[in-house]
Amino acid sequence: MSVPGAVSHPEERPWLGASLRVLAGLLFAAMSVCVKSLSGSIPLGEIVFYRSLFALIPLVLFLWLRSELPSGLATRRPLGHLLRSALGATAMFTSFAAIARLPLAEATLLGYLAPIFTAIAGVFILSERMTAGRASGVVIGFAGVLVLFWPELSGGQISGDRLAGYILGLLTGVLTAFALIMIRRLNRTESAGAIAFYFIVTSMTCGLATLPFGWVMPDLTGFVLLVLAGLFGGLAQIASTVAFRNAEASFLAPFDYFAIIWPLLADLLLFNQPISSAFLVALPLVLAGGAITVMGRKKI
Repeated sequence: MSVPGAVSHPEERPWLGASLRVLAGLLFAAMSVCVKSLSGSIPLGEIVFYRSLFALIPLVLFLWLRSELPSGLATRRPLGHLLRSALGATAMFTSFAAIARLPLAEATLLGYLAPIFTAIAGVFILSERMTAGRASGVVIGFAGVLVLFWPELSGGQISGDRLAGYILGLLTGVLTAFALIMIRRLNRTESAGAIAFYFIVTSMTCGLATLPFGWVMPDLTGFVLLVLAGLFGGLAQIASTVAFRNAEASFLAPFDYFAIIWPLLADLLLFNQPISSAFLVALPLVLAGGAITVMGRKKI
């Protein structure tokens, strides 16, 4: 997951950027572990609120240290921020709901469909060309999704909860794709700090709006997990921002795939969930589909 509006400076330190990109993947995975651990006891909207609230702490400190507060939050496109943030906030809700219903590795894998949905959205919204490379990546990626849940679906063995998780995971990819399209446009005039800040504030507001539907008082363990979810998420955004300032996006792209390792280990070691054979077959297809779609921007 990349940070909105991050600017790359390839003349700087690419291996520092790569290390930070791997660290960001680890931090996002740690956040997801906290969210999954909370899902059985804390309402979804409450999790979104606290995740966003405590993510503000490292983000605001980072912007302050860079002398980008409050000047870096100035914007000429408030409606653009509102739309991008609303899409991102909704994606956070659907992502956390998918994490609650699926093994962490499967929910994370579905997140790798975002580049594929972005390519499709780019054709219809930005009038981009659907090159042969992009088209083949889309087909391979969706083949991986089909492999992931078809054995259970065709055999009538899939539970309603798991089916909802797959649907929510796919919806997260669609929402993320539209959010990325908006980020491309905002990045022309807006700073990375402003894009990230307004997204977090909007997500926090949307989470708070669910208060009338019933929140609970977390115990000490639950509160610590809520705090950690926010801190891990905020630090992950910062790590990604600095990574893109030290290396080109094309150099960093392969390091994104390290991020799938951490959810796999979490499923096995923390949640005692075995890795299915369908997942092992789907994994290279979805990852390859996303990679080919990104590389297929140029006509082949």
